Amino acid sequence: MSSPPIASGPPPGSRDPEPGAGDGLRAMLVEAFTEGPFGGNGAAVVALDGPRPAPWLQAVAGSLRQSETAFLLQAPEGWMLRWFTPSCEVPLCGHATLAALLALGEWGVMVPGRKGLFHTRSGPLEVLLGAGEPLSGTIMLPAGELHPAGAPAGLVELLSQRLGCGVEAFWSSGLGYAVALVGPDAPLATMACLADGLEADLRRGLVLMQPLLPGATTPSIGGEIADYQLRFFAPGLGINEDPVTGSAHALVAPWWQERLGRDRIRGWQCSDRPGGMVCEGSGSGMIRLTGSGHLLWIGTLRTSSKACKPPWSVGSSAVVTPSAPDWSEWRTATHLPCFRPSGAIPS
Repeated sequence: MSSPPIASGPPPGSRDPEPGAGDGLRAMLVEAFTEGPFGGNGAAVVALDGPRPAPWLQAVAGSLRQSETAFLLQAPEGWMLRWFTPSCEVPLCGHATLAALLALGEWGVMVPGRKGLFHTRSGPLEVLLGAGEPLSGTIMLPAGELHPAGAPAGLVELLSQRLGCGVEAFWSSGLGYAVALVGPDAPLATMACLADGLEADLRRGLVLMQPLLPGATTPSIGGEIADYQLRFFAPGLGINEDPVTGSAHALVAPWWQERLGRDRIRGWQCSDRPGGMVCEGSGSGMIRLTGSGHLLWIGTLRTSSKACKPPWSVGSSAVVTPSAPDWSEWRTATHLPCFRPSGAIPS
């Protein structure tokens, strides 16, 4: 599944770059899991011309101030992909994975209908770019495992105060997220953010979810009525509330599939920038998430370093030979041990 190189010159259909635009890296802001502007979850996507160290990546993510910034680096088979919040690197991010896929499509690198591969901290992730409008794509994320547990007393008290209800079920998970289920009548969509009230063991991630009853105001995804909705709080990752969280839906999708007795389910996230996705099982411990996205801006990331080469200089005849430690860090971070020692970008 050899991937085409990032094309030489500006992406197809784009205007010529402004003077000096070649002094930076191609970048884009994508609103993921929404069909239009000003919704869903924003993620910055940066196409690298060579490996950059984690402190540099973290500094860029801190400056861009999105919930996640996705960094793409071409590999022999597909792309290496890493995700950074404004405060730390994370092992998995669904909406930034979809954003990276849609960015590659806009840059003319990813072809609709042909599978691609992202190498990540969570292993290889298959992706598929949709065709037509609105922009859409399918990503494969690990389902994770839910482990039934007793709800912390502090959370029970907090939800009683904020929602006027109890916790119907509670789980821990392999992702480090906690998951709590509340009833369909709880005013989850209008509840104030919980981040300020979460105790230390829940601050890494809390998924709060409920079933949705069909009705005139029930949200829909691509014309299909949503089956459940959730909200996700992760102040320990620098995100008080994440607008739409692919990894959270992949985590809880198997539970909803079993509860509803079908494979295809629709999940909604009722944040102040709402959005949703279709979730399907793949039979391999992975969940197939399909969602739309909106390209908010396309531009150039400039830094003070003269080492920033034009991102389109990485082509079929280009060779990038960064220092060994940089490639070693990226190999480790993306579980790609069999990388060419020379660091050559393959044709």
